Amino acid sequence: MIHVEIERTDEGNIKSFTMSGHAHFAKRGQDIVCAGASAVSIGAINAIEALTKIKPHITQGDKGGYLRCELPDIEDVRVAANVQLLLEAMLVSLQTIERDYGKYIRVVDKHRR
Repeated sequence: MIHVEIERTDEGNIKSFTMSGHAHFAKRGQDIVCAGASAVSIGAINAIEALTKIKPHITQGDKGGYLRCELPDIEDVRVAANVQLLLEAMLVSLQTIERDYGKYIRVVDKHRR
């Protein structure tokens, strides 16, 4: 199972997310749950970097199945709001995958207000 954990600040903003595990929905190369979750999370990171010029700290496992994204402090309020919008969109997409394939992916949104 893929486990996604969203961590928030006291104000409710996403400060990091961690994705670990494997879906085991289908054999490697045909696993649509893994492909979807990977595309959504990597796409969000790429969008943050391309559209806001913010560079998150990324940690990936050597054998796949692990991704951690931590945001730096962002002083520009407008840029911070745009980053949050992209991350909230990612969360909605991951929760949609969870809704349809909950046996293979679990999303935990910590400290959601």
